[in-house]
Amino acid sequence: MAAEHTGKGLLLKADPIASNFREEIKAALAQSPKPPKLVGILSTASAPSKSYAEFTKKQCDDLRVDFVLKKVGSALDPALSDGEGVEEAIIEANEDDSVDGIMVYYPIYGVQQDHYLQQVVSPFKDVEGLNFKFHYNLYHNIRYLKPQSLLSTAVQDPPPPAVEDRPPPGTVKSILPCTPLAIVKCLEHIGVYNTILPYGDRAYGKTVTVINRSEVVGRPLAALLANDGARVFSVDIDSIQEYTKRPRQKADAPNASRYHPRHVVHPCSLTLQECLAHSDVVVSAVPNASYKVKTEWLKDGCVCLNVAADKNFDKDVREKASLYMPTIGKVTITMLLRNLLRLQEYRKILAEDAKQEKSS
Repeated sequence: MAAEHTGKGLLLKADPIASNFREEIKAALAQSPKPPKLVGILSTASAPSKSYAEFTKKQCDDLRVDFVLKKVGSALDPALSDGEGVEEAIIEANEDDSVDGIMVYYPIYGVQQDHYLQQVVSPFKDVEGLNFKFHYNLYHNIRYLKPQSLLSTAVQDPPPPAVEDRPPPGTVKSILPCTPLAIVKCLEHIGVYNTILPYGDRAYGKTVTVINRSEVVGRPLAALLANDGARVFSVDIDSIQEYTKRPRQKADAPNASRYHPRHVVHPCSLTLQECLAHSDVVVSAVPNASYKVKTEWLKDGCVCLNVAADKNFDKDVREKASLYMPTIGKVTITMLLRNLLRLQEYRKILAEDAKQEKSS
């Protein structure tokens, strides 16, 4: 059963949303001459990381994607330390032409050192969309790129804007981080996005609170939603920021632009309780079993999504929320596999360019 309604808010499982994308992936795989190969690198004995690796393998096996789990560090041998050999494993997978995508199971060392490892992964194999080029595009609302641009560290001129989500000629979609993209797809599915509005502005009129500002989930999600027109409160342990591409209109500037080309970050003086009282959507991704969003603070009829491994909402969340999704893991995996297929396309374009250069 995909959803449960008992007079309270709707409890929605991820299955029906993931199922739509699974069919899309199956159709693409049926046209591929060989299954794409994804290498997962597990370097800690962390139970959540191990569970996620097993879940990834199951989903890949079901779709006949070639998934190889490489264990290093304490995942391979308890006598080894966490992360031992992980960088070498990434470099080996980068250099293996049979590998189409790489995912590394974080956290390993901590934010700063893990960020370095994320940049070691080749952007042509980065299924998680954590490379700085992809993040730059995301934060600057650049939705498409030429694969050749990933060969250089220089910032490229953005392509012309898309019309109705169709890449301009000579470009392909830029890779987006799996979990934030999965959340956006869930919000599209349940109607938070208004399809009558122009592409790129379909979250206009919605106020969203995103709790946790990590570079893996919270901050990129806040940017994605704001770039789609939403007003977003980004909540972290020590501050609250407001993300919006709507200018703060002044009385003496009536002709100011209706919106910026990308989101702008402003300091916010509201409390979490005040943010929640305004929010049509609340997304929480706090990696702490004791953290709970208070049901009494929620706006009546809001939509709540739990992204953390532990439940961040109280058991009575559906007394206030019109819809509650307790997990989105299955949608995240389908976004990862869509990224894998897109990366295959990047490498195919590069190979074709190299072939043409050689023959000219």
